[in-house]
Amino acid sequence: MRDGCQTRLQWTIVAAAMVAPLCPAWAGPPYVSDDPQLTDYKHFEIYSFSNGTATRGDLAGASGIDFNYGAAPDLQLTATLPAGFDRPAGGKTSFGLSNIELAAKYRFLHQDSFGLDVSIFPRIFLPSGSGAVGNSAPALLLPIWVQKDWAGGWSAFGGGGCVVSPQPSQNFCIAGGVVTYQILPKLQVGTELFHQTADRAGTPASTSLGVGLRYDINETYHLLGYVRRGIQNASETDQVSWYASVLFTF
Repeated sequence: MRDGCQTRLQWTIVAAAMVAPLCPAWAGPPYVSDDPQLTDYKHFEIYSFSNGTATRGDLAGASGIDFNYGAAPDLQLTATLPAGFDRPAGGKTSFGLSNIELAAKYRFLHQDSFGLDVSIFPRIFLPSGSGAVGNSAPALLLPIWVQKDWAGGWSAFGGGGCVVSPQPSQNFCIAGGVVTYQILPKLQVGTELFHQTADRAGTPASTSLGVGLRYDINETYHLLGYVRRGIQNASETDQVSWYASVLFTF
């Protein structure tokens, strides 16, 4: 996900982006890139999600719950609890508790004073609870995210950072950018360009293009969807990926 005039996701009433020139658009999920927006102070955003990626030799993904809480006006706390699966080509499908994520997003610059919203969002990945899915070593993502909104429903956000792990072969960096447009009071669409360096020996870097949408049923229930395809080393890294979730805000 991931918030003032809100969001992450985090993400306040999208229709307001149609009438308030600089009211931040909802963003973050369903995209891979995050944004600097926060869950509203003393409010919750809860995503019930499912995602996956298919490559030439594997199909893997996860389903779970992503909790976000506005702990302070410029601070969001996040916990993600995923159950993962992995099905190698010609092999047996494995299931298990994947890497639990704990994070805190802090926004230290604001559009009304600086011209951009800017946040840091360090994220800890705990060792997988299963030997069959996820990574057995902990990791830390250190990113920075930036956003700019314009009158007429347009918004752009993105940034990047690096993942560091006790296993140096699994260190890698990410970078991405998203442009969204509020085409209807309840419907937002967007497109994303995302890049990731090689995350282990024998795995190449990847670049992908994706499209996403968000439909706000009402102020509490929201539907999110996303699909992307690799444009660099696609057969090894990302023939097709998807994300779908129901978001509850209260």
